[in-house]
Formats: sequence, structure tokens, C-alpha cells
Amino acid sequence: MNGKPPTTQEMVLRLLRADILTGLLRPGQQIIQESLASRYGVSRAPLREAMKVLEGEGQIIHSPHRGYFVTELDVGNLREVYRLREILEREAILAAIPNLTDTDIEAVAALADEVSAAASSGDLLAITLANRRFHFMIFEACRMPRLLRILTQLWDSTDVYRSVYFAATGSMELVAREHAGMLDALRARDAGEVNRWQDVHRDHALVSLAKAIGGTAKSGIG
Repeated sequence: MNGKPPTTQEMVLRLLRADILTGLLRPGQQIIQESLASRYGVSRAPLREAMKVLEGEGQIIHSPHRGYFVTELDVGNLREVYRLREILEREAILAAIPNLTDTDIEAVAALADEVSAAASSGDLLAITLANRRFHFMIFEACRMPRLLRILTQLWDSTDVYRSVYFAATGSMELVAREHAGMLDALRARDAGEVNRWQDVHRDHALVSLAKAIGGTAKSGIG
């Protein structure tokens, strides 16, 4: 059995996330509830509930008397999120390495293959989801649930920009190379080298995204 079918709210939440992750709903864009409800084939009630969930995650914001908008970050906020990620991801990786088995690492490698396969097909949603699974399979081995909750919130808060980076020329070649470097370091159980690759990986995304939203980022923030 595959479990219960999704509720209408869960279905709408999934569709809304997909529209944000693929850039169909862009950062700063207003969410026209009537239009989306019609496109999803639902009433506005489950759409409003789904938007509340995404508002809690920081992916959309509500402006009084104006409505809901996809979250738009300035460069300063983006740097702050990535700096916090740097601190927490380093701790997660240090704690995770002793807990990862050979089987776990090969499962991470399979997810890297999924990212590459999705990149070959140009499927931004599949790239985004596979990339997140790749990183969180490593992080989750730290066995620190509070740290993981905060990391999840930080990743959620910048999901609106992930498709922007993955769609940029040359980004997926960098991603593939960086994932491969991380895997080699994981197999060697070298936490310092895993973190070095994670820092490089994060820094490339930050610099690209900062340029995309009209600013420049300091190198080395990660």
C-alpha cells in the first residue's frame, strides 16, 4: 500500500511549491489567488491554507491590503542565510561523518546521479528536489534534530532562488564537479575535505544569486 492519498490542501501545497521552485512564480511576484485556484482546480480555502504553510517557511509573505507575494530577498539577507548555513552545515558534517556507513555513502552517490540525470533533462524541479535530498542525506546522519530543523528552515527560505541558480549557464557543471568532490571526501571519511567542498559549493551559489538579484557577494562567505 502507498498510504493515504493526499488531501486537497497537500496537493495544492505540492503544486504551489513546484511553481515556486521552477520559477513559474518568481521572487517578488504577487500571488493571484483566483487565478491559481482556477489553474489548480480547487477552491480558495485549500490555497489559503497552503499559503499559510509557505508563509511560515518564509517562502511567501503577506502584505496588508495588498495580498501575498513570493518572498524577495536582498543581498544582505541572502548573505545572512548563507552564513548561518555555513556555520550549521559544518557542524552537521563533522557530526555526520562517523555515522555514515559505506551503504549510506553509496545512497548519497545515487542521489548525485539523480541530480545529473535531472540536469540532462533540464527538469528544474527534479534537480532541486534531488539536490536537496543529496545534501540532507549527509546532514541527517549528524543525528541532531534541532540543528536539522534550523537547516531546513534556512534552505526553505531561499528555495525561491534555487531554480535561478540551477538555470544559470555553467551552474550544473559546477554542481556535478562539487558533488563528485564531496563524494570522494565522504568515501575517505575526510570531514575537513567534505566541508571544503561544501563551502565551495555554497559560495558559487551565493555569488551567482547575488549577481542575479542585483548585487555582489563577498567571496569566501560560502
